[in-house]
Amino acid sequence: MPPLPNARELEAKTLARPDSVQPGPWDPQMFHDPDTERWFLYWNSSNAYPLHAIELDKSKHLAYKGTPRWLFGLNPTLHGWERFGRDHRDTTVTPFIEGAFMTKHAGRYYLQYGAPGTEYNVYATGTYVSSDPMGPFTYAPYNPVAYKPGGFVQGAGHGNTFQDVHGNWWNTGTPWVAVNWNFERRIGLHPAGFDADGDLHVDTRFGDFPHWLPTKRTQSSDELFTGWMLLSYRKLTTASSASDSFPASRITDENPRTFWVARENRPGEWLTIDLGRAFDVRAIQVNFTDYKSGLFATDSSYATRFRLRVSDDGRRWRTVGDLSRETRDHPNAYVELASPARARYVRYEHVHVAAANLAISDIRVFGLGGGAPPATPTGFTAHRDRDERNAMVAWQPVPGAVGYNVRWGIAPSKLYQTYQRFADEGTTLELRALTVGQAYWAAIESFDENGVSRLGAPVEIR
Repeated sequence: MPPLPNARELEAKTLARPDSVQPGPWDPQMFHDPDTERWFLYWNSSNAYPLHAIELDKSKHLAYKGTPRWLFGLNPTLHGWERFGRDHRDTTVTPFIEGAFMTKHAGRYYLQYGAPGTEYNVYATGTYVSSDPMGPFTYAPYNPVAYKPGGFVQGAGHGNTFQDVHGNWWNTGTPWVAVNWNFERRIGLHPAGFDADGDLHVDTRFGDFPHWLPTKRTQSSDELFTGWMLLSYRKLTTASSASDSFPASRITDENPRTFWVARENRPGEWLTIDLGRAFDVRAIQVNFTDYKSGLFATDSSYATRFRLRVSDDGRRWRTVGDLSRETRDHPNAYVELASPARARYVRYEHVHVAAANLAISDIRVFGLGGGAPPATPTGFTAHRDRDERNAMVAWQPVPGAVGYNVRWGIAPSKLYQTYQRFADEGTTLELRALTVGQAYWAAIESFDENGVSRLGAPVEIR
């Protein structure tokens, strides 16, 4: 199929069909411009039609004012990240544009959109910019704005950008889960901001690791990262029982689409993680899975109850988290310890969930090892393909590294995008999210249980 019309072809055009005069919005967003007191509606979710906009008349209960306008569609022949499929590799389906959201900053209008499809790790948010809420809009050079194709939580599309009470910028997204349904998602929240050039950026680096909730205006998203590292990746696990082909080893694989299932949903079932040596444990996250749960709604009778214990030797246990009398549901329970617990073993002890089955996808343990951070990877190279939408990056492995962050962007000082890779996924990565004709730079860092390496020197992707 040919690519959807691009912004230059569509700007200033309006829908001519009679049935479009009264639009039926899909993924609608109403935007109020506080400086002009005008109201607008943006909408659409389609792989055949672009985003639409229309002004609303506040004096007539926000009735449509004028004629809907076509704004822009996707152009995957130029924008690599707008290609469909896992890692942008499906050429059989025309990608979708959806989830319009307008943010105004410093007199400019940033119209965000989700693409290329909900059901993949590369679901992302892009933006076009204009000096007028009805356009014409210009494709931003730093796209995609919010992008998280790697790590535990994958996907950052269909979001919005807003300020909190302290003036900090945030961006939401809908990460991909796809256990019960291909479109099954959750809600993610990442720090965002605008740089001195007015470029919108969203920080997904360590986006699924613990962060502080800000109590004031921050200067950088780095201030919010706790620095607590993942201690549980691929660590040895044991369980009181396991049903069929759902072993306990799945709870440390950092994949929400695989999970452990107990033989029975009964008090006393347990899971134990052997971290391999003693660490300072700071937080534990228990991620439950709706595996044949029999639950199709939620109410106040649903409660998640369990205990968390730690041990030095696997025999004597100390309680560090007690939710045994909890009255609320916690499908992704995050327990921050009151003080660091020095321990080698972490145990989940089950009390109650409302679901028919006790199923857990991942138990994630965070803290610090107390040693020196890992070395910066050497031998980092970044080569652009003949197809400029793609580039291959490679590096030398760092002994003991848990994983790597490939950071990239449109300037050495604008490495806003991150692709996280675990060490057992290899030391090469094909970036397939580049824009034809746009220059890029990339750099790499490694991380382990002790911390994060120094970021390597950025190299131009040529």
